[in-house]
Amino acid sequence: MSDTYVPLISSGVAGPLGVLHLPRMWQKVSLEATGKLASGYPGIGRGFDAMTCADLGLEEQAVKDYIKKNKPTYPQFEAWVKANAKSLTPQAIDKHNTAVRGYNHDDETRQEILGNCRMAADSSAPKDAVNLNNLDDWHEFHKAVLQ
Repeated sequence: MSDTYVPLISSGVAGPLGVLHLPRMWQKVSLEATGKLASGYPGIGRGFDAMTCADLGLEEQAVKDYIKKNKPTYPQFEAWVKANAKSLTPQAIDKHNTAVRGYNHDDETRQEILGNCRMAADSSAPKDAVNLNNLDDWHEFHKAVLQ
């Protein structure tokens, strides 16, 4: 078994607050804080992680510091988000979730992920980042753990 872990919570998953990607960000930052995040994965990256922090009005470093210091469960993390987010209205959450669901990777990234997964880059293959990232995570998990 690996000492590091590929994050397998999808960006398409929301917790009780209803914020897409928040559970994945918690998992990645938690793994990073304990030195257990698989290489190639940032704790807080420039994509959905940065978008989630910006959309909710959370400071990235504050998120990292809270998780590193407290090692919260996911419900504890959501309680912290509720107390610290500057923008957690139903409208802000809906706008964020729509942006996550609607984001498509550029064609080069799509081709790379589909190629790594040995899938044809035809019209039946996903174009959205959530599903492409899922495929990428499952591929990395397979390489790291199952081969």
